[in-house]
Amino acid sequence: MAGKVAKESNIDRSACYDSLKALIKKGLASYAIEANRKKFSAANPEKLNDYLNEKKNLVSEILPGMKEMFSQTEEKSQVNMFKGAKGIKTVFEDMLKYADGENLVMDSSGKFAEKMPYYFPHFKKGLEKNKIKVRHLVRKDGEKNIHPSKTTTIRYFPKRVGEQKITTNIYGDKVALILWADIPEAVIIKDKSAAEAYRSYFEILWKTAKP
Repeated sequence: MAGKVAKESNIDRSACYDSLKALIKKGLASYAIEANRKKFSAANPEKLNDYLNEKKNLVSEILPGMKEMFSQTEEKSQVNMFKGAKGIKTVFEDMLKYADGENLVMDSSGKFAEKMPYYFPHFKKGLEKNKIKVRHLVRKDGEKNIHPSKTTTIRYFPKRVGEQKITTNIYGDKVALILWADIPEAVIIKDKSAAEAYRSYFEILWKTAKP
């Protein structure tokens, strides 16, 4: 009887009725009428496996469509902002994960190694371990601050290019802009067309820069 079930399970009588109805609907419980009263009983425990397998099969059927919808959503432009050393570290970890073999860098000041001396060696090893080729544009007088990885090729801006505090990284379908202020800040733009536009601009500069 529902009253006894409610007492044994220490829940409200009305909530107990709702739970029993839900279990009956799922085939995990049943009832019989005895002396004008409902007597509830649990189904064979094996029924739980049947119920879970049924749900698993249902998820398997709808999962491809859900993944396609998720993928379409992911293709939309995304802009994420980061601040402080931990935030900038997140940006560089993103590069190691999504660079897809190449990272293009426009950097006139070479502040990375200076601002993050403990993390920089880890990032450099990550580039080499993941075999990520880097093409790096930098001012000639900023060369001493670069400390390139073994996978990096450097070319130099013309001397007339002024020093900037912003580093631009182009990788995969993303563009990361890093402002090397006292408290560094960064923006990652995830947009295929934007990345392609930045990449085209980089290629023009790369052709005119000097080895």
